[in-house]
Amino acid sequence: MPRMRRGRPGLVGTMARTAVIAGTATAVSGSMQAKQAGKQDAAAQAQYEAQMVDQNAAQMAQMQQQMAAMQAQQAAAPVAAPAAGGISDDVMTKLGQLAELKNAGVLSEEEFAAAKAKLLGV
Repeated sequence: MPRMRRGRPGLVGTMARTAVIAGTATAVSGSMQAKQAGKQDAAAQAQYEAQMVDQNAAQMAQMQQQMAAMQAQQAAAPVAAPAAGGISDDVMTKLGQLAELKNAGVLSEEEFAAAKAKLLGV
């Protein structure tokens, strides 16, 4: 019959206990680090989203100001008299802008022709 030891645990028991404690500490530490990293990621994402909202609001305000300025300019512009060929300067300007858009590849040939016909009333 084996003899039972009393008192302090043996070397193997001490090593086993130490391994369990170390493993638990590592798991807790890793969990805490992951939780902290998640909080930091969430805070960074929230800050980025807030910056995007502010940037979009600033761009929207700028576009609204530009639109208001364009509308005021159009309202104050005198009605152009027809040029010698029967086409007003305003229509000529718009045709030039359409041609630039077509040359830049923004408008297809069909879109250009349709817009040109609409401007000229054909």
